[in-house]
Amino acid sequence: MREAVEVAAAEAAETGGFGRPGKPLDRRSPFFVGMAAAAGVAVTYGVAELVIRARSVLILIGLALFIAAGLDPAVNWLTRWRFPRWAAVLAVLAAAMAVFAGFLFAAIPPLAAQASALADHLPQYLHALNNPHSSVGRFNLHYHLEQKVQKLLSDRGSTIAGGVLGAGEVVLSAVSSVVAVAVLSTYFLAGLPRVKLFLYRLAPRSRRPRVILIGDEIFTKVGGYLLGNFLTSVIAGVGTYLWMLVFGIPYPVLLGLLVALLDLIPVVGSTIGGIIVTLVALTVSLPAAIATLCFYVGYRLAEDYLLVPRIMGRTVEVPAMVTVVAVLIGAALLGLIGALVAIPAAAAIRLLLHEVTFRRMDSS
Repeated sequence: MREAVEVAAAEAAETGGFGRPGKPLDRRSPFFVGMAAAAGVAVTYGVAELVIRARSVLILIGLALFIAAGLDPAVNWLTRWRFPRWAAVLAVLAAAMAVFAGFLFAAIPPLAAQASALADHLPQYLHALNNPHSSVGRFNLHYHLEQKVQKLLSDRGSTIAGGVLGAGEVVLSAVSSVVAVAVLSTYFLAGLPRVKLFLYRLAPRSRRPRVILIGDEIFTKVGGYLLGNFLTSVIAGVGTYLWMLVFGIPYPVLLGLLVALLDLIPVVGSTIGGIIVTLVALTVSLPAAIATLCFYVGYRLAEDYLLVPRIMGRTVEVPAMVTVVAVLIGAALLGLIGALVAIPAAAAIRLLLHEVTFRRMDSS
């Protein structure tokens, strides 16, 4: 040990520092290769575990970025009219909140009226249930519905209460997720130019101009998709409103807005809206319900084979077959959110295949 100290002192005096550096490690040695491989596996496993555990949060962040990218063309259009970006963002958000407020304004009065009417008629329903001469009373007397309900409440009251609490937790979680997406979308929309610059800086400098061009085109397709989806939703909502006015179906404004919002969901949205409106039309008459069902079947065919190919073909440039397949795969992977982002994701993949993969394969 003393000899090593003396050698170190001699080298320090000779070099004026910390001695001469030794030979570099042999990166081809089995030990170094094994350690590098083990470290790579550990890092990959840790990243995969992190993504799995934070999956729900990452989905919300991705959805917020998707919404911000979709609203960015409207903000850019306002900025071209010499609006400051913060004012343009506030204007777009105010328009979105106005649509949501209009839905609530149309939905709350009829719901309150229906709840009040149910509370007023509830004693009559209970009296009819206990009256053996009424049809409901005879049905109750024959099948003992009242006793079965009382037994269910007494035997499984705790289970029902737990189910109600679980439903409350689901609603609270959904509300908190909506608020988080709204806040993140606002921040992303306000700082989207800086976000895009940060993402583009992750690319090598030599390839950065091409990455910027392709990335801007992908963001443009996302905005075009949301614009096209908004146009088809407006057509569905206006068509529903006019149809309900003609046939005297109640709550045309409410159900028109509901169908417009549901139509934002690809493939299944307009179908769900049509089923709801058809059930409401049953309160008018059976012929009105049948006519409404035929109307939505015809509209669905027109939307799938006329509106969507024309509108999405111009804004997103995705074939109709690819659209259906992408929505089905997105819904299977991520549910409702996957179905919503499937078409622009398919457009981005198609662009990357044409501009990167196919060019390399053709030149190889």
